[in-house]
Amino acid sequence: MNNQKLLEVQDLVIEFTTDKGKVRAVDGISFSLNNSETLGIVGESGCGKTVTALSLLKLIPSPPGKIIQGHILYQGKDIVSKSESAMRHFRGKEISMIFQEPMTSLNPVFTIGNQMIDVIRQHTHASKKEAKERAIKMLERIRIPNPERRIDEYPHQMSGGMRQRIMIAMALSCNPKILVADEPTTALDVTVQAQVMAQISELQKKFNTAVILVTHDLGVIAETCTNVLVMYCGKIVERADVSTLFESPRHPYTRGLLTSIPRIREKKLEKLPTIEGTVPDLLHLPVGCRYADRCERVRDHCRLEEPPLEKKDDKTEVACFYPY
Repeated sequence: MNNQKLLEVQDLVIEFTTDKGKVRAVDGISFSLNNSETLGIVGESGCGKTVTALSLLKLIPSPPGKIIQGHILYQGKDIVSKSESAMRHFRGKEISMIFQEPMTSLNPVFTIGNQMIDVIRQHTHASKKEAKERAIKMLERIRIPNPERRIDEYPHQMSGGMRQRIMIAMALSCNPKILVADEPTTALDVTVQAQVMAQISELQKKFNTAVILVTHDLGVIAETCTNVLVMYCGKIVERADVSTLFESPRHPYTRGLLTSIPRIREKKLEKLPTIEGTVPDLLHLPVGCRYADRCERVRDHCRLEEPPLEKKDDKTEVACFYPY
């Protein structure tokens, strides 16, 4: 393994047991993350990006979910084999996560201060007084006004943007090596989205943290990420650095996503292009390429064999027999 790789996911397979059968939500994906890198994982709802993110902290609900194959190596040690008690010490200290909706993550009956102090004391030897001072300092860094007063307030007393910033402060309070952000701006208006992403980037540089950003928002990916994984139906279909992906996407699905983005400088308003068709049922996947029924470049070969993720040039890996 390359010593520069902070995290390495190898051939990860995650299944969920349902009343109708087993659903393979993540199907044999592999990727790595280096120190201080910002990796974007993008794709439409149900593609497996959030399940991938949760697996990095062993937060897949079991049952019904289970990692049935693969390895998640953090600094060379496999997270998959760790016990739950070991993971409780690992989460927050080595890898932290910002969830999509802060109100489901923050406990409504405890103050912000109580929750932040608990996290800090669980992973450090700080006294209660030291932990409170550290929590106030983190609130100052994320620009919460009057942090000495706000620390004694409850989640419902804060706006959505402030709650999301509290989650960032909690996630970074123990200086983790990796921050996983799952749709951190979904419920926020555009102005607050920009503020939250700017603060994540600022704190990332300050603490030298690697970030995995899970989103469907390609604009956020373009502004913040170094490298990008595009997922479709549980698979990685394209991997590239961010400038290459936006300038010359190779996979038809990636190109479809990018052409669906409205552009403010267009001279006349026209109907936006869309990707025709629907995502295949994960219980009844097609034999060949999972994108075949929606692809404008499809040929007979695509329906008979699943394309592997292969290097097509120096900057891009694509799972397509006939890429652009």
